[in-house]
Amino acid sequence: LMPLQQLGDYRWLLVGGWLVLSAIIVLPQKIINEQRNPISRFLEWIYNPAYAMVMRFRWLTLLAAVALMASTLWPLSQLGSEFMPPLEEGDLLYMPTTDPGLSAMKARELLEQTDKLIMQFPEVQTVFGKIGRAETATDPAPLTMIETTITLHRDQNKWRHVPVERFWGHWPRFAQPLVSWIFPDSRPITIEELAYGYDWPDGTHFPGLNEVVQVPGLTNAWTMPIKTRIDMLSTGIKTPIGIKVMGPDLNTLSSLSGDIADVVKTADSVGPYTVSAFAEKSVGGNYLDIAIDRDEIARYGLVIADVQDVIMSAMGGMNVTHTVEGLERYPVNVRYPHELRDNLPALRQTLVPTPTGAQVPLGQLASITIHNGPPMVKSENARLTSWVYVDITGIDVGTYVKNAQRAVEQRVSIPPGYTVIWSGQYEYMQAAKKRLMVVVPLAGVLIVFLLYLATRSWLRVCIIMLAVPFSLVGAIWLLYFLDYNLSLAVWVGVIALAGLDAETGLVMLLYLDNSFERFRSEGRMRNADDLWHAIHDGAVKRIRPKTMTVCSTFVGLLPLLWASGAGADTMRRLAVPMIGGLTTSFILELLIYPVIFYLAKRVALHSAFRRHQECNPALEVAA
Repeated sequence: LMPLQQLGDYRWLLVGGWLVLSAIIVLPQKIINEQRNPISRFLEWIYNPAYAMVMRFRWLTLLAAVALMASTLWPLSQLGSEFMPPLEEGDLLYMPTTDPGLSAMKARELLEQTDKLIMQFPEVQTVFGKIGRAETATDPAPLTMIETTITLHRDQNKWRHVPVERFWGHWPRFAQPLVSWIFPDSRPITIEELAYGYDWPDGTHFPGLNEVVQVPGLTNAWTMPIKTRIDMLSTGIKTPIGIKVMGPDLNTLSSLSGDIADVVKTADSVGPYTVSAFAEKSVGGNYLDIAIDRDEIARYGLVIADVQDVIMSAMGGMNVTHTVEGLERYPVNVRYPHELRDNLPALRQTLVPTPTGAQVPLGQLASITIHNGPPMVKSENARLTSWVYVDITGIDVGTYVKNAQRAVEQRVSIPPGYTVIWSGQYEYMQAAKKRLMVVVPLAGVLIVFLLYLATRSWLRVCIIMLAVPFSLVGAIWLLYFLDYNLSLAVWVGVIALAGLDAETGLVMLLYLDNSFERFRSEGRMRNADDLWHAIHDGAVKRIRPKTMTVCSTFVGLLPLLWASGAGADTMRRLAVPMIGGLTTSFILELLIYPVIFYLAKRVALHSAFRRHQECNPALEVAA
């Protein structure tokens, strides 16, 4: 959970803790009676007044509990949604997109330029850029795709730091060092701040990579290496959000893609959060057409293959021999230099040998023209498609897509036969929602079934399951205060929280049941006053084991909140709903369970209390 270097700073504290634990385990201890245990007495001293108050105002307590659960509706509506929390892998991947028609020399120049700009930042250790495809048949990347892997320094002391305002900022100077050791007054910048810039408390803005690396013709996209590989293998989209426009005509697809990209960049609801929006060019590629005149080449005794050999050797290159370098052999490829291949008049003057030995210009044997066409034809589900890459910051994926969909529907007219599909992380999120709609109810049914097997009473099961809405109060409010979005990790934490709630609720109800049965077996369940004392004994007198049950789980989850390194954000999202939910669930169980148990048992024993009162008219029944 913590880097070894950081653990070393706390080595003496860890050694002291282990010594104390070892002494407690090894040295003989005297078991103190629970009633005289100072911890039990302290917990009873706190809980007893609260118990007396909720039992006195029973219906008001239930009404307050319902109001507290209803209060979660507002923060729940303010929470965003995303597939998974940002996974800080420790490195960055810069994947800009260029317009089609880029030459290899210009691409190399752009790559060197962007690498130099990125290396200006002190957080960057190394930069390795690649443009186009690798020397493998499995890499379909075009020359317009740049992939620059940015390795960051692992030692965050080399990173720039941002001052953090602390509550002890106005304390005397002699008292600040001790507190600052626990709560530092500065922190290293985050990867998101490195990419998009950050502000100091005085308002000074420090530009990030996205603001410094601004090269004409490049549309920036900043992401994580592993995450991008997974996204591209699954959906083909390299940015957090992708928009797929499908239809039968490439020209219309190009127009629609451009309009959608303009909308997400300029709309008031999503424009401020759009870092970049790039629509792939469905048309715009330059193609060289050489149409051979069959009648003309026949006059010179040539065939089509003769002319094509000249064209191939002049433009595409032809292997003419091999060079031997030790044990290695390399082909020697000959073709026209770049300045001649891009020059139509020079190409028309290319000489084609005839059988008679004469040389005929290529322009007399064929027409050479340049026309525009699609640089790459993409299809999905047997339909032509054009993609729009959208990079965002400062907003969650779910809210952004919802606002962007509304803006596109209002400002872009989609013709019949064309479809707009929102992909990328949003596609993952929608698929996860469908699975959660099955998994969450199934987990609830399984918990209810196991509780019924343990209690053999539907009333007890219903009382125990009340812990779930109690826990959602703390889970949702803590997510809101920490500004976390709803994600798959959060929902996994909520499902685990439901199981923990069932455990703590079962422990609470078990002590209430045991106390009730003991009072009844001893003949002390004659009236409502006896019922009150039985519940008091099961709730207040057994507060310590209940607290230990919850605290053991709570302490085990707490270190996840200050975890660091790759995957720490996911662990925090997993732990936050469980920590917040356990806190409110435990408090509300201590206050609400006795009230519900009292009301349920009083209704069930109403006739028995009545008969006992008739047999003992002098006995005053407690209200």
